[in-house]
Amino acid sequence: MSIPQIAPPTIDPKSLGKVAVLFGGSSAEREISMMSGNGVLKALLSQGVDAHAFDPAERPLEDLRKEGFKRCFIALHGRGGEDGTLQQELEWLQIPYTGSGVKASAQAMDKDVTKLLWRYKGIPTPAWRLVDSAQACEEAFDYLECSAMIVKPAREGSSIGLTKVTDRSQCAQAYALAAQHDNEVLCEQFIDGEETTCPVLEVDGEPVALPVIRIAAPQGNYDYQNKYFTDDTKYHCPSGLPADEEELIQRMVVAAYKALGCRGWARADVMIDKTDRQPYALEINTAPGMTSHSLVPMSAKVAGLSYEQLCVYLLSHAALDRVIPGMYPEDDSDTAA
Repeated sequence: MSIPQIAPPTIDPKSLGKVAVLFGGSSAEREISMMSGNGVLKALLSQGVDAHAFDPAERPLEDLRKEGFKRCFIALHGRGGEDGTLQQELEWLQIPYTGSGVKASAQAMDKDVTKLLWRYKGIPTPAWRLVDSAQACEEAFDYLECSAMIVKPAREGSSIGLTKVTDRSQCAQAYALAAQHDNEVLCEQFIDGEETTCPVLEVDGEPVALPVIRIAAPQGNYDYQNKYFTDDTKYHCPSGLPADEEELIQRMVVAAYKALGCRGWARADVMIDKTDRQPYALEINTAPGMTSHSLVPMSAKVAGLSYEQLCVYLLSHAALDRVIPGMYPEDDSDTAA
């Protein structure tokens, strides 16, 4: 297997200007965001970047402009951080930010929209139904004709509100849990097999798939606790998969990334069916975690980038969907630090 090697950034950290690391927020993923953001902040400071913590749950985003921030590293997860709303406000403020733009962020956050676009582009994804009641959830279990299905909020991450259902009688409770987090609930065919994830990083303007990570969670249960707070989950990178399987997954995630119009970086989750080894794209994360248990840094390290170098690399690629010339002249008094 050919492992891509990414050259470490050679940029002068002072040229990045005053940087806000956005983390915390008010989503259900605040706890994980705090872990990601503190890690990123420490890494950037260690590299000489003029980086500062900024929690949008505690301060108005307008302060970014008033205090002279020149770019933002988004370490927010979930709603209000990676669903396009924050990105839209940063577009209005004309402050470049890491990760995908408004449209791609919104599409990727909505699992139903994501899967519709992937299906249109011919990217394999498990069968699913969007439901709005416990009864509809039960009907989805019958419709999907599977031995197990995943019930989860349509617009959440980090396995929040997720249940694996193996019997119709479990549907009502599973729906109730997911509906606590979203009024749209996704019922998805469960793919029994190996769980993998694969980051994508833009290099010279083109998306490049990093090494695939194979995940081995206790009893196959890669839930919130096993993702972030235990050392029981095992991560294999290099994955140990046959070269042709790894390359197929890498091609799939790049196609999935392009289908949604992502930019900067992302991480796609893929299941490999144990019966025929067919990979299925589950979802894509446009603001992946950067905690001590996070997977993008693990894969990037194999590709030649340390955690600190990855943070600077991502920050140096901060961008806007649309730059409006003259909107905020550089000599404006309110841009002073």
